[in-house]
Amino acid sequence: MTALRQRMLEDLRLRGLAPRTQEAYVGAVRQLAAHCHKPPDQISEEELRQYFLFLQEVKRVAPSTFTIALTGLKFFFEHTLHRHWPTFDLVRPVREKKLPVVLSIQEVQQILRCLRQPRYRICLSTIYACGLRLQEGVHLQVGDIDAERQLIHIRHGKGNKDRYVPLPPHILEMLRSYWRTHHHPVWLFPSPHQTESRREAPMDVSGVQRAFHAALLESGVTKPATVHTLRHSWATHLLEAGINLRIIQGYLGHASPATTALYTHLTGHAQDQVVKTISQVLEALWD
Repeated sequence: MTALRQRMLEDLRLRGLAPRTQEAYVGAVRQLAAHCHKPPDQISEEELRQYFLFLQEVKRVAPSTFTIALTGLKFFFEHTLHRHWPTFDLVRPVREKKLPVVLSIQEVQQILRCLRQPRYRICLSTIYACGLRLQEGVHLQVGDIDAERQLIHIRHGKGNKDRYVPLPPHILEMLRSYWRTHHHPVWLFPSPHQTESRREAPMDVSGVQRAFHAALLESGVTKPATVHTLRHSWATHLLEAGINLRIIQGYLGHASPATTALYTHLTGHAQDQVVKTISQVLEALWD
């Protein structure tokens, strides 16, 4: 590891950024260096400017990819190299305004029924039933379960924030039953590959993703769903059931109510109410 990369990693840790964010930022610097064929501290501002144009106009990277490149490189040049270049004030990523895919309750049931292996079926059922992110579900620990209060303690979620989410009794029984099959002292979903390096690790995230994709294909559901779609669907189903938006915001761990308000565009109940109201207006026009 070079001294420059080591210093950037130290700066990232001092800022308190999550490990995955640190990895993404370091990767952004590595890709810039590979593109320019020189060490990153020897890259000029004009070369950096041309690189951003390359990402936008030649590679046409997704907005999320461009944002990671921008924020990672901005951190590196401004905090590690102390270069405050005007280019960073000029460049702005294009914001995506796409609505997420949402499954109906019946579609969620169809997919979960197609999961054969208990560890995947129970993990993905928990992710849906508690509105969890994939990493949060896979990394659940025995000590995170508050059976008496019927809550799950989500530790170090996105933004390094803790939160509590309701734990349905049926999911609690599923988790208990599955834990009895392995009795791991830490993980609810330990790695099935008990090698020396994996003994203290949870099961692999990619395995859960593959299991979900296979179940999606088998279920016949044609929506382009991912594991994260279960979280979107959970929030939408709660909103349709009349749960207050601010309560859902807390369970999701959203910092801003505007983020959670996105789900108001996805509820079938709200859509039905709009259609009903407009229909009444139009009927009155022709009476």
